[in-house]
Amino acid sequence: MARRGDPPEGTPEGLPGGEDEYRSVVFDESFVRAARVQEFSAEERMGEHAPAVRSVPGGGGSPSKQILLLVLVVAVAFGTAVYLGIRQPHQPPAARPAEQLRITLVPLAPRGPVPGGTPTELFARSPAAQYRSGAAGITLPAVRRTAHFTEGQVLIALATAKDYLVESSLDPDVLTGGVVRPVRALLHADQLAQFDRSMAAPAADGRHVAAGWLVRFDPSKVALADPTVRVEGTLLVREAGADALEVTSDHTFVYALRSAATAGPVSDEASLFTVRREMRFRVDRDDLRHHRLEVQASAVQAGPQDCASDATGTLQPLPAGRRAGTDGPAVTDPYAPGPAVAALCGALSPEAQPSP
Repeated sequence: MARRGDPPEGTPEGLPGGEDEYRSVVFDESFVRAARVQEFSAEERMGEHAPAVRSVPGGGGSPSKQILLLVLVVAVAFGTAVYLGIRQPHQPPAARPAEQLRITLVPLAPRGPVPGGTPTELFARSPAAQYRSGAAGITLPAVRRTAHFTEGQVLIALATAKDYLVESSLDPDVLTGGVVRPVRALLHADQLAQFDRSMAAPAADGRHVAAGWLVRFDPSKVALADPTVRVEGTLLVREAGADALEVTSDHTFVYALRSAATAGPVSDEASLFTVRREMRFRVDRDDLRHHRLEVQASAVQAGPQDCASDATGTLQPLPAGRRAGTDGPAVTDPYAPGPAVAALCGALSPEAQPSP
């Protein structure tokens, strides 16, 4: 039976007012919050033209307007970044170029004949009697972190410096002048040209003396009487600024040598040849990653050898029984044309040689 006010046939299907009209409508929580109203108080409603209710702010504005505003902000920020990047592109700090190695070589001339004997006897009677053999004599100090470098980075710097000393002072192939690659592989790329020139065309100019980079002998004159080299010295490390470590080394290397077979009559007697190397290395963060270093300074004292001999390419040890041909440095003429050459020579202390 139709109710009063309804059409005789009931509510037509599909017309407004039917239940189907609202079946697809979902009143979620955000909709309800946005649609809340609040009734004014009685006193507020007494005002002229006062509405009965006030709107209560919902979630802070239309979602579409918020999204539009966010997109606009992002677009402006991105455009600003691109503009600044074009006008003022970021330039990483330029890498500091490596310095040229500064070299000092001082030959040490003996005051008398060079003592001879077997390697065992000579080492036992020399100040090197208690020195360690080979790489065991190059010991690392206690490793501690610094203000800008971790303990691991400090250890890498020290280990790289030790590797350089081992390759340049102990490798038999390097000592006899056969190879240089093991030493070259540990150098900063900016120093390779200076190193190559020092090997190919050594000169007494304080920059291209081969002995500043490595220890090597002329195989046509001397040979190793004992492959074991006695070593004693220290390694120290400190920061050279926020981006680099400085490693200093001070080691004495003692070699047992004899005359080479190609140099005339061969003596069975060996002699000791002592090389003191004081070196300063710089290792920056890039060097740490590539296991290399920069050799900044090298001071070498080596003897017994004649001060008049040319030691720029290879060291010139005096064999057992020989004396130095000069008592002092070579004559220097300040009036002679050409580049000035500072002649350095020292006298080898008798206490530095094997005792009788």
